Amino acid sequence: MERTAPAEIDLFAEELPSMEEIARLSHFVHSSEANQLKFAEQLEENINRTSSKALVGVGIGLFICGRFDEAVKKLEKAEDRKEKFVYLALALRQSGRRDEAIESLDKSLDHGAEALTVTLEKAATYRGAGDLEAAEKELTSCANFENVSAEYHFQLGRLREMQGLYEEAMDNYKTAFDLSPSHQRALFHLAYRRDLSGDDEAATDYYKRVVSNSPVYVSALLNLAVLYEDIGQYEKACHCVDKVLEFHPNHQRAMLFKKDIESSKTMLYDEEKEKKKTRKNQILETPITDFELSVRSRNCLKKMKINTIGDLLNISEAELLSYKNFGETSLREIKATLEAKSLRLGMALEDKQMPADEASVTSVAEDQGLRNKPVEDLQLSVRARKCVERLHVRTIGELTRKTEAELLGCKNFGVTSLNEIKKALAGLGLSLRSLE
Repeated sequence: MERTAPAEIDLFAEELPSMEEIARLSHFVHSSEANQLKFAEQLEENINRTSSKALVGVGIGLFICGRFDEAVKKLEKAEDRKEKFVYLALALRQSGRRDEAIESLDKSLDHGAEALTVTLEKAATYRGAGDLEAAEKELTSCANFENVSAEYHFQLGRLREMQGLYEEAMDNYKTAFDLSPSHQRALFHLAYRRDLSGDDEAATDYYKRVVSNSPVYVSALLNLAVLYEDIGQYEKACHCVDKVLEFHPNHQRAMLFKKDIESSKTMLYDEEKEKKKTRKNQILETPITDFELSVRSRNCLKKMKINTIGDLLNISEAELLSYKNFGETSLREIKATLEAKSLRLGMALEDKQMPADEASVTSVAEDQGLRNKPVEDLQLSVRARKCVERLHVRTIGELTRKTEAELLGCKNFGVTSLNEIKKALAGLGLSLRSLE
């Protein structure tokens, strides 16, 4: 793999690297697990340095390692300079401290930070906090950078996406990439947006362009693997996941994806099983009139609107006996007819019945209007969303009526997607149906 940062970029040297060099260093560190471990070791060797100058590099290093609260504490004690205030703002933003992040960005201007960079970071901070009006205001203030700054168009695209203006978002991502072909985030979001809209061909093309320029762009590789798997190109899907695991051998999602793809490769169409399923459906659709029942039994069933064998499986003995003029003789006659086909009254009801505690949860969910909400509200990943679509599940209520076995029986639906759905439902106090 081509190195994304030269080894001579030393964050802990006497002279702090430039902002551009720090960005390159961060990208290099996150390009592989080995780089992350090596950088973490280097950070630990310097973490106890206490001079205000050294604390700038230590604080930025903690930020790169994702230790945001520690980064804030170190940077607050560091000497005042633009690098300190910019990365302090970024760490505060990650810690959910928006107002302090904005204040730190404003301070960075007094120490030579670029005005456009600060404005765009403020817009991103407001957007991340859900204050889209404030984000819009910041971006409007630098509208003169239209068709000039790639980052301006990227941030504008992110805002438009949150506003639901997806076509405008994609137009801005395209412009960002045209202005700066190295702006891989813009290309990735363009690919992802196409992916979500169902344009698999365009999404695949864009993802391929992302990974051709950034060989270990993990999200792009995993999403591309899903698209390849969906069309049965399992070797290409495996290649994408293997590339992730080559540089991130302990990546949990990639390992689960690998297992799912291997399972998909070995799935065989069970022709005999499908024939049995078809025969069963034919039996369930058989009309009652095809059987030699007494006139009394036939008339009772007709009045109860029971027309097929399948209808009988959805009614209990007690319900039949409660009907006027329906007696034990007719019941025995019908049970004998079903037993001849290895069926019995109420079979379908047993399959549909939910445990009492789950039924009560569903009842509460219905009262709160959750049942009728679209599955899109769960914000599932592309892989999980496509699998749910294959099952023709449109609402959260419909999803809770599925069992784990039903979901795993769907083509290319693996443990990764199952765990994601279970977690999303658990966040709403819901769960999948259990047959236990």
